[in-house]
Amino acid sequence: MRILYFHQHFSTREGSTGTRSYEFARRLVARGHRVTMVCGSAATGKTGLVTPFVYGLRRGAVDGIDVVEVEIPYSNRLGFVQRSFAFLKFAFRSARVAVNEPCDIVFATSTPLTAAIPGIAAVWLRRRRFVFEVRDLWPELPKAMGVIRNPIVLGTMSLLEWLAYRTATACIALSPGIADGIKRRCKKSTPVHVIPNGCDNDLFGAAAGAAWRPAPVAPTDLLAIFPGAHGIANGLDAVLDAAKILGTRGRSDIKVVLVGDGMKKLHLVKRAETEGISNVVFLDPVPKTRLAGLMQSADLGLMTLLNVPAFYRGTSPNKFFDFIAAGKPVINNYPGWLADLVSSTRCGLVVPPDDPAAFADGLQYAAEHRDELLQMGQQALRLAKEEFDRDMLADRFCRVLEAVGASPGPGSAA
Repeated sequence: MRILYFHQHFSTREGSTGTRSYEFARRLVARGHRVTMVCGSAATGKTGLVTPFVYGLRRGAVDGIDVVEVEIPYSNRLGFVQRSFAFLKFAFRSARVAVNEPCDIVFATSTPLTAAIPGIAAVWLRRRRFVFEVRDLWPELPKAMGVIRNPIVLGTMSLLEWLAYRTATACIALSPGIADGIKRRCKKSTPVHVIPNGCDNDLFGAAAGAAWRPAPVAPTDLLAIFPGAHGIANGLDAVLDAAKILGTRGRSDIKVVLVGDGMKKLHLVKRAETEGISNVVFLDPVPKTRLAGLMQSADLGLMTLLNVPAFYRGTSPNKFFDFIAAGKPVINNYPGWLADLVSSTRCGLVVPPDDPAAFADGLQYAAEHRDELLQMGQQALRLAKEEFDRDMLADRFCRVLEAVGASPGPGSAA
């Protein structure tokens, strides 16, 4: 089966962003399928291609995947208008590929929502089957955050969302709440599968990577880390609020390391400097292979988001799955399905949102109960292996696409 796979932010493990598409694509290849990955040039990603761009494109084989990289730079530091332009440019360049590249199935993954455009084009113009994977509910999330308020923009996005769900042969959701959102707008006959982000146990396991800590962190300090985008949605001011309280309590033995980049990073760095928050360390993005070593030396992972109800069941942060794959407990500061999972499996601590003192209390409790923290880490590792192992989830993913490929479709491949 020939699968045309669209993901604007595709990256191998050499990048510092999520690798879900890379992991799934190479497993599709291992099952005998031909995968063409169409992607952009994300600042934190590494596509595996190093040859020069020719007329805005470069192409090559990466671990058996045929990668087509479109020269459309993207960074979390971009403003809304710049991001929108990058999303639209990639979508329409991808649509041209979708109507010309040989394929049996078109698969597209968000975000952004515009990732659905090449899939819709393939259905309408080539009568191909289309599977749409939804990582975040748009326009619900940006609307709830107040990032997008223009009614025309919101209406256009809502129409595109409706078209994507109604055009898709099947949909994949990364969380239960996302699945519910899709079902409200797709055809009743459209199957909606929940396949969350997964754990790369081979990469983050105890034997993976050389453990390391940044220089300001002592071997005896409690090290809590956050690796990922420093954007509006991540709510990292809450981490600085808690760290500031810990400073006033004299808990210099508790250190927080924020690894990544984004539009809020400069604000966070300046705030820490201005307010004398010395127990927070900022690091630039590091490759997944090096991040695994930092994870091994950490004691605790930070799960933070803005306190927006749309986030509670509508996200599936890949950092959570990296934490538990490394056998690290988490501290979660927002309600929802992940908070429920942490509580029910005892793989970490849950603190109330918008409560800096409670967040600081949680970090302090972790520092003072190291034996309990180790037990939580064991529970986390068990969860990673038994419920969220990447091989297991990839098998489910592959079977969804294979079932779509075997089903009666709107047309036969050319």
